[in-house]
Amino acid sequence: MNERLENLLKKLETENLDSALITSKANFYYVSGYYTEPHERVIGVYVSKRMDPILIVPAMEVEDAKTAGWTGEIISYHDHEDPWNLFLGCLNKHEKIPQSIGLEHNHITLGRLKAIKQILPNTALFDVEEIMADLRVVKSDMEYARLKQAAALADFGVETGVKAIAEGVTELELVAKIEYELKKQGIREMSFHTMALTGLKTASPHGTPSNEKIKPGDLILFDLGVIFEGYCSDITRTVAFKSITDEQKQIYETVLTAEMNAIEASSPNTAIGKVDDAARETIEKSGYGNYFPHRVGHGLGIETHEYPSITSNNDLILKAGMCYTIEPGIYIPNTGGVRIEDMIFMTEKGPEILTAYPNKLQIIE
Repeated sequence: MNERLENLLKKLETENLDSALITSKANFYYVSGYYTEPHERVIGVYVSKRMDPILIVPAMEVEDAKTAGWTGEIISYHDHEDPWNLFLGCLNKHEKIPQSIGLEHNHITLGRLKAIKQILPNTALFDVEEIMADLRVVKSDMEYARLKQAAALADFGVETGVKAIAEGVTELELVAKIEYELKKQGIREMSFHTMALTGLKTASPHGTPSNEKIKPGDLILFDLGVIFEGYCSDITRTVAFKSITDEQKQIYETVLTAEMNAIEASSPNTAIGKVDDAARETIEKSGYGNYFPHRVGHGLGIETHEYPSITSNNDLILKAGMCYTIEPGIYIPNTGGVRIEDMIFMTEKGPEILTAYPNKLQIIE
C-alpha cells in the first residue's frame, strides 16, 4: 500500500469510519498514482480498514494502471457490464461489506449515488471531501518539483504569447501559437482553456477568445496554465500594445501593488483571509473596490482550482507546503481590465513565487 493510501486509511480510522470510495479524477490520481481521463466511465479506489485497497477501472485500462504502479487487486469491466455489481461481488467474495463508506459529495452524481445505495442498502454514507482536501493541501517535495516545472512552462507560454503580438493578429491566433509551442515542449494538455483577450474584452474576468483583432492602444490579457506530470500551473499577465492611457496605467499599477501586498501578507501561521484582505484593501483605497469582483486566489495542485479558497472570510492557517495563486484584478466596462496572477508556494521561511515572467508593465511595440 502506498503512503497516500496509508494516510487516507489513518484519517478514516481517526474519524472512526470504515471505508471510502474515491471516484473523482483528481483524488483517484492522488491515491492511486494512475492519471486517466475517465469520460463517462466509472473509476475508483476503494480503501477499507477490513481489506486491501481495490482499483476499479475499465478493462481497456488495466495494463495502463499496472504500468503506472498499481500492484493491488483490480476490478475491471467492459462497457456492457455494470461496475457496481462487480464491486459488490468483490466485497461479497471477501465477506467485507462496509458499515460506512465515504464518498466525494461534490463529485458523485445522483445516478451513481442511487447505484451505491442499491448495492449497499445498509451501509451508512458520509462525505470524504474534507478528508481528501486535508491530505492534498500540503504538498510533498515531488509535488513541489512538478509544480515548479509546470510554472516554468506557464512562463514560457506567456512569453510566447507576448512575442506573437502584432497588429491584426486575432485572440484565437495568439491561443493557437501558445498551445502549439507548448506542445512542442511536450505539453499534452492545458490546465484550462487558454485565454487571450484584447481591448475592451479585458474587462471580462472570464472572457472568451474570438477572432477579435489586436489594434494599437489595446490591453492584452493572457491567462493560461499547463498540466505537467499531473500537476497544474496558472499565470495571468496583462500588457499594452503600442500605447496606454493614464487611467489604464493607474489601474495596472494598482493591481500590481495589490498583488505585492498580498504576497507580503503571505507567511506561515497567517490566516488565509489576511492575504485577500491585503489585496482588496489596496484596490478599495484606490477607488476601484467595486471593480474587483472575485477572490484573490485559490489552491493549486492536481487541479487548477482546489482547496483552499483564498477569500477574506477563510480562517485556515497557511502552512509550509501549500501552493496557491494570488491574482487581483480590476475590470472596468468600456475601459478595459487588468489581472496579474502568480503561483505561490509557501515555505518555512515565507512565500516562494514559482512563476517568473516579469509582472512590471510592458508596452509592446
